[in-house]
Amino acid sequence: MSTLKDIKCGQTVNVAKVDGVGAVRRRIMDMGITRGCEIFVRKVAPLGDPIEITVRGYELSLRKSDAEMIVVK
Repeated sequence: MSTLKDIKCGQTVNVAKVDGVGAVRRRIMDMGITRGCEIFVRKVAPLGDPIEITVRGYELSLRKSDAEMIVVK
């Protein structure tokens, strides 16, 4: 499976699981990124950091390090 970091601009994916431990995992889940939710990748910065996504009807920017913890299918 791939991570959210590997997804190209304009693609829609579903979250398979959220890796990570402790506060970082909790912060990602508090943003609405949970197993089974749909994510649309809106924009990717020229150097790949940050990534702008649409999740649950709102826009969100994620760092590459956080996007690596989100496994998608």
